[in-house]
Amino acid sequence: MTSGVDLGRPQAQTVGSDEDVVRVRQLVRTVAVAVRLSLVDQTKVVTAASELARNTLVYGGGGTVEVAAVDNGRRPGIRIVFADTGPGIADLDLALTDGYTTGGGLGLGLSGARRLVDEFDIQTAPGQGTRITITKWSR
Repeated sequence: MTSGVDLGRPQAQTVGSDEDVVRVRQLVRTVAVAVRLSLVDQTKVVTAASELARNTLVYGGGGTVEVAAVDNGRRPGIRIVFADTGPGIADLDLALTDGYTTGGGLGLGLSGARRLVDEFDIQTAPGQGTRITITKWSR
């Protein structure tokens, strides 16, 4: 147990307001510190999580974020899943294009968030919502 977070199980956070986006950032930071990510990697994963949580709120109409400490047998890391039941992403290739943003976020877009983490997986379809899983490993 570190800073009130049980690292033995995923921590869930509902995203339905700007305050929830702040809570996601705080939770991600707490777990990133606990798994001993460097300060630079903490900043990267918190920045990516902030962008993706905001997208969950703004474009997905809200949803959930699940944060977990993970270990691949060689090193610890953090895995975060963002899920919503919104309209989905109609043109995923366009949404993943460097520099593409519809505005309102940090300006990173999905491609910027993807560059900040080690693993990035997105599942989406029009009318089916979006599920993005990111992982950052300690160095």
